[in-house]
Amino acid sequence: MKRIVVLALHLGTGGIENVIASMSNILTENYKVKIISTYKVNEIPAFKLNNNIEIEYLLNCGPNKKELLKAIKHKKIVNIFKQGVKSLKILFLKRYLMIKAIKNIDAEFVISTRIIHNKWLGKYGNKKTIKIAQEHNYHNNNNKYIRKVVKSVKNIDYFMPTSKELCEFYKTRLINKKTKVVYIQNSLERFSDKVSNLKSKNILSIGRLSSEKGYVDLIEIYKMVSKIHDDWKLRIVGDGLQREELENKIKELKLEEKVILTGFKNKDELDEIFMDSSIYVMTSHTESFGLVLIEAENYGIPLLVFDTARGALEIVEDGKNGFFVKNRSKKEMANKINKLIENYNLRCKIGAQGRICSETFKKEIVAEKWYKFIESAKKQI
Repeated sequence: MKRIVVLALHLGTGGIENVIASMSNILTENYKVKIISTYKVNEIPAFKLNNNIEIEYLLNCGPNKKELLKAIKHKKIVNIFKQGVKSLKILFLKRYLMIKAIKNIDAEFVISTRIIHNKWLGKYGNKKTIKIAQEHNYHNNNNKYIRKVVKSVKNIDYFMPTSKELCEFYKTRLINKKTKVVYIQNSLERFSDKVSNLKSKNILSIGRLSSEKGYVDLIEIYKMVSKIHDDWKLRIVGDGLQREELENKIKELKLEEKVILTGFKNKDELDEIFMDSSIYVMTSHTESFGLVLIEAENYGIPLLVFDTARGALEIVEDGKNGFFVKNRSKKEMANKINKLIENYNLRCKIGAQGRICSETFKKEIVAEKWYKFIESAKKQI
């Protein structure tokens, strides 16, 4: 049985971690899978993994960024020093322990999920191992970032960007390189046999609470919507460093009874939330893909996104399974939400199209692509 090792930063909440779990669960059906995670941020992984997947944590903790920022904010000199020293120690061990682990891997395949791991895998990995690097971020035409990505896969056999657009983009930058670009779409961990009836008065958004997700904009957009439809509510599912800022924004706009920050929810809890939602809104400044959009349309929920989330445009067909809004126009996004609120038949029509589109990402379809790739993959020389 072929052995596959997946390199992860952590197994907490996040889009990359969701993909790692889904991919590992697929691969473990046919192969022996091990995940090497730098940090242990939870007692158990946030996303369910099959019992036969081996997990090795290199550090029995997570980064202390939150604690360091808190010490700086409150100007606690002693705590700043302590947390600063701890941060330096963690950063050293993060590099040292992962490189050591990579040197000791003798599996047939290793899959890296972060740029820094790509570099270390290419430099220190077993020469006989087939090395695969994934890219989960959109470049936003940042030439410095693009060069960093290309450089990181210098000694990698296969490069797997998360979208078709990114694959085509990087192919042109890896011409004459040994690295071969391959596309395998992300998968739905499970295909729901239920769909929302789209009658609940709930708007939904899911993601890490961080600035790139645009949640401040979303709350301001909802404020516009609530002036016309004050019986509709907004739920934002997820955790992150921006939580306090968002809570303050909600209070500032007097939306405490209307906007709910639910925190992290597991798959079973999300099932109930999707079923009780009628519109899904993504306000991200950038997205490489957006697996959560597939999950939402799987429940027949119409999608709304800003076109700055380039990866999302590979999922959303304007006017078919949702709408995309140009130039991050908050007014236009509010208008589109109001349009869906006021037209139940339109919600149902668009939601039904989304349900059909989501079938492409069924686990069985994606699994066949992975198995075919693993069986045919060869060392790139």
